[in-house]
Amino acid sequence: MSGAADPPRSIHELNSDLFAPEEDDRFANPKEARKKAMDFLARREYGRRELIKRLAGAGFDAEIAEAAVDQLAAEGLQDDRRFVENFLQSRVSQGKGPARIQADLGQRGLPGGLVDEVLQDSETDWFALAREVRRKKFGAGLPTDFKEKARQMRFLQYRGFESAQVQAAVGSAGED
Repeated sequence: MSGAADPPRSIHELNSDLFAPEEDDRFANPKEARKKAMDFLARREYGRRELIKRLAGAGFDAEIAEAAVDQLAAEGLQDDRRFVENFLQSRVSQGKGPARIQADLGQRGLPGGLVDEVLQDSETDWFALAREVRRKKFGAGLPTDFKEKARQMRFLQYRGFESAQVQAAVGSAGED
């Protein structure tokens, strides 16, 4: 047969042009970005930058992700201060010190001024927490030799306690 028609195309091939742009448009849709951000926030609190990064990682355009997070923040659904407060409580319950908490929040892209403010507003007794963490790990007795004292001090420093807090915990663990 001369003048034969093109070979038949599958229905998938015929419709692929119609569906591909729709999938791409989903990631440029502010409503979809907001919905995904709400899904993330339903599981746990996020800082602003961290939430934008998660949305971008899910395929959303950076501008769309930022606009969605800004809208959620304006509505009070995303709040950096609330995130920092919750994060602080979580880490205090894990026995982490202020330096470690501050570093972890800095890595998450939260403003240093806000972190400092929340740490200062916290009613956490860092000295008592350092003593408690030391006691849980090493027992009630104070270290008797230099090597053991240094080991306990390194542990507390790794946990994020400041020098004075470490000294108080290792030198006066029996107080309370």
